[in-house]
Amino acid sequence: MTSPPPSKGFNLSLWALQHGALTRYLMVVLMVLGMAAYFQLGQDEDPPFTFRAMVVRTYWPGATAQQVAEQVTAKLERTLQEVPYADKIRSYSKPGESQIIFQIKDSSRPSEVANVWYQVRKRVGDMRYALPQGVQGPFFNDDFGDVYGVIYALQAEGFSYAELKDFADDVRQQLLRVPDVAKVELFGVQEEKLFIELSQQRLAQLGLDMNQVLAQLGQQNAVEGAGSVQGPHDQVQVRVAGQFGGPEELRAMPIRGSSGAQLRLGDIAQITRGYVDPPLVKVRHQGQEVVALGVSMAKGGDIVRLGQALRQATTRIEAQLPAGVQLVNVQDQPRAVSTSVNEFIKVLIEAVVIVLAVSFLSLGLHKRPGQHPLWRRWTLDVRPGLVVGITIPLVLAVTFLAMHYWGIGLHKVSLGSLIIALGLLVDDAIIAVEMMVRKMEEGYDRVRSATFAYEITAMPMLTGTLITAAGFLPIGLARSSTGEYTFAIFAVTVIALVLSWLVSVYFVPYLGTLLLKTPPHVAALQAQQGSTNAPGAGHGGHEPHEMFDTPFYQTFRRLVNWCVAHRWLTIGATLAIFALGLAGMGRVQQQFFPDSSRPEILVDLWLPEGSSFHANEEVTRRVEARLREQPGVQAVSTWVGSGVPRFYLPLDQVFPQTNVSQLIVLAQDLAVRERLRKQLPSLLAQEFPEVRARAKLLPNGPPVPYPVQFRVVGPDPAVLRARADEVKAQLRAHADMRGVNDNWNESVKVMHLAIDQDKARALGISSQAIAQATHTQLSGSVVGQYREGDRLIDIVLRQPLDERRSLSDLNNAYVPTSSGRAIPLTQIAQPHFAWEPGVMWRENREYAITVQGDVVEGLQGATVTAALLPGLRQLEAQWQTQNQPGYRIEVAGAVEESSKGSSSIAAGLPIMLFLTFTLLMLQLHSFSRAMLVFLTGPLGIAGVAAALLALGRPFGFVALLGVIALMGMIQRNSVILIDQIELDRARGVPTWDAIVESAVRRLRPIVLTAAAAVLAMIPLSRSVFWGPMAVAIMGGLVVATVLTLLALPAMYAAWFRVQRPPPVEVASA
Repeated sequence: MTSPPPSKGFNLSLWALQHGALTRYLMVVLMVLGMAAYFQLGQDEDPPFTFRAMVVRTYWPGATAQQVAEQVTAKLERTLQEVPYADKIRSYSKPGESQIIFQIKDSSRPSEVANVWYQVRKRVGDMRYALPQGVQGPFFNDDFGDVYGVIYALQAEGFSYAELKDFADDVRQQLLRVPDVAKVELFGVQEEKLFIELSQQRLAQLGLDMNQVLAQLGQQNAVEGAGSVQGPHDQVQVRVAGQFGGPEELRAMPIRGSSGAQLRLGDIAQITRGYVDPPLVKVRHQGQEVVALGVSMAKGGDIVRLGQALRQATTRIEAQLPAGVQLVNVQDQPRAVSTSVNEFIKVLIEAVVIVLAVSFLSLGLHKRPGQHPLWRRWTLDVRPGLVVGITIPLVLAVTFLAMHYWGIGLHKVSLGSLIIALGLLVDDAIIAVEMMVRKMEEGYDRVRSATFAYEITAMPMLTGTLITAAGFLPIGLARSSTGEYTFAIFAVTVIALVLSWLVSVYFVPYLGTLLLKTPPHVAALQAQQGSTNAPGAGHGGHEPHEMFDTPFYQTFRRLVNWCVAHRWLTIGATLAIFALGLAGMGRVQQQFFPDSSRPEILVDLWLPEGSSFHANEEVTRRVEARLREQPGVQAVSTWVGSGVPRFYLPLDQVFPQTNVSQLIVLAQDLAVRERLRKQLPSLLAQEFPEVRARAKLLPNGPPVPYPVQFRVVGPDPAVLRARADEVKAQLRAHADMRGVNDNWNESVKVMHLAIDQDKARALGISSQAIAQATHTQLSGSVVGQYREGDRLIDIVLRQPLDERRSLSDLNNAYVPTSSGRAIPLTQIAQPHFAWEPGVMWRENREYAITVQGDVVEGLQGATVTAALLPGLRQLEAQWQTQNQPGYRIEVAGAVEESSKGSSSIAAGLPIMLFLTFTLLMLQLHSFSRAMLVFLTGPLGIAGVAAALLALGRPFGFVALLGVIALMGMIQRNSVILIDQIELDRARGVPTWDAIVESAVRRLRPIVLTAAAAVLAMIPLSRSVFWGPMAVAIMGGLVVATVLTLLALPAMYAAWFRVQRPPPVEVASA
């Protein structure tokens, strides 16, 4: 045949064919390098993201919560406001304790965060003088990014805590030698103390004063320099002996009484070694008290490889431990990641098989000419599908190479992105192969078909690919923690898309010339005609219609003709579908991030504010025992007096407090986990009414404490408490709310000592002396430190348990007077009880109470928040009319975080729209045509709503990203169709015919690429994290593809006022 002459200009496909050896070499080398890069990629559960939070903790013994809030917290907050990038300052003040959670803006670069923390330390250090006397601290903690992915429990029956700590220190030392281990932290270690228990009644009988004993102990144990002798040749240091070398030396220490008589301390006091009382944090595993070791991985490490190295190390360590000491794995993130990665790889393989099946069937299935039985009527040519099939591993291999270069590891976000990209990366290959096959069916030789495909499709394909990539751009530009968490979606899909275009125009033509052959039915037709040239074929004349004259294409041609003829009806129907889609989206439940698919359940136990550690431990033991009885529970690990450490990146951490415990319940599988999740709330509420218990799953994405949260803000704590109770009552009255509570908790009991100041002054007794006396009696006073090797053990002077167990023991307390005698405390002080706030939270320097709760099964937090909001706004309006204008209600929790994430994505939309339109202008050179393509972007919204509603999936943050990216996928198909119309018009085809025939000719590639993208999402739709996004893209793409093929021709005809050509002209043609 006489094929049209090649167009002038560089043709990459032709260049690849002319340099076949180089093309083969690059294909093999890139495949090998990509496979090598895959095995070098780090594996982790979640993508790395920077924690932009710091905790500033300060202690002021003896102060009330209000005093701490006004004198300590407020001053620190004022200083923190001046720190660069300061965003949110949340704090709570408890009696004697202040804690500030300082968050910096999400827009701060990860590299700048360390410098911000330095600024915090510097500025707080500069204002330290402004804090009241007696304040301890502030202390800073900015190690929030440490994830203890592997936690071991060291169990040792019959050994003391001190011995257990020695074993733990030894194990820690060995674990730190394992490659990729950055940090090993010990949890549940009880500090040793040396207690001197001295009865005040006994002292009074002996005429001794507690303060004298304190002073003598402190002077005896002091480490003081005694100078040095400077000799002619050397210098000799002088050392004074007498420091305590052990409990025996303490017992033997002489105490001089007021009369001058001497007594041994051991004669009047009980001296014992013990542990901090009350304990700080205890860790239990399977009902046994243990010391936990949390292992944190070095940045950029491979958690799976780390797990293998740790298993080898622990096998070696266990062999060295004494009998009765066991090292048990409590948390095994490497195994969870390995399982997760394997599942994703399985889904990826399923998606590859589906895409290959689409390619093989759509490109290679042909009807045999002539009459044949049903089973011989069709023939399958595997060669076109094979060309597409080879491009998949090639593009994936080069993508892995790029991921390795840019430091993107394998985790749930990047692996899911690969599967999304898979459905898109074959589009270019399918378009290129389809064009080659069609041109070969029209009689072109293989080389001309390959180069022709480049001339016709390369630039529209590049524009379409870049438009699809631009759809993911807002994710890449998002300056927020959610944007950082999901950045790999942008990076991986854009890399894969751009590479897929390069492969389609460079390698696919070469593979096509090697593998494709003239279709049998074309060869038979040519043989019948006695020539190898198809008449009139080629781009220069009218292209033959033979392959588009089948009954199917004729029906589709009539349908497009009807849509173009009835264009306003078609456009009206399209707008109606779009409006229905918008209405449907209003009915879809909103979600931030879904829960994780890990088998653990976290159980939070909150006792009333002011509860003792021992009460907390007693209840926690009972809860733990009950949970272990549940069928399907593999293990229960408990942290008493604190939340669990961050063993999972998006965990919402609970800070150490005496009234809180947290348990990790490990279920056998997800079915058991679901059963427990539904059973535990009622079981805990019925059997343990004395605690506020909550069972929850591990989250995905940035942590949010509760699905529904409202923040009540105002200036006066007392009035604010009343306002928050009104909000709490509204939430409790709502049928969809469960477990409503607030973060100020209950008020605490306080005993005030009213001092008779006249009497006290007459006796020479100060309020400070009274406070010190009661503190020593009830809590004990540190009188020095006993040094043992590299350890410092506090020596604590306190009264025996029977003299400090109850509040009535204060009646027996003695206070020293200026004369040296001691008098009963009740002679100058009268105790009376009162209530005061147990904890006071502030938000950005204003008092704030957060009212929060869970929602009923099947509903999302955002849905319930939206239902509650009108009523709360009415309540807020009532407060304004009651002359209380300073009080307001703010939406917090998942809805607040979601809006922050969404607004950071929205900030990138203008750039995405600008780039998309610019690309369209470059391709189409017409504002009108570019606008037409642009307007097709949102057409998929009806499909998104229908799919989400039909399958009962919520519209979450990840699904939102999918919908934004979907616009690019839809516009890609539109630009290819419009470009085809313009090409036909340029050849002189009447506009009406060009519109209809372009839709007919582009039907197969558009439907094939959409089918590949949609069907590749099916395996991903089962995923908890990716499911809503996959479903949204599938539904949207199906509806948008139909509307692109039918509504876009009608829109084009309406925009350019295209008229049907006169029948006479058609007849003469």
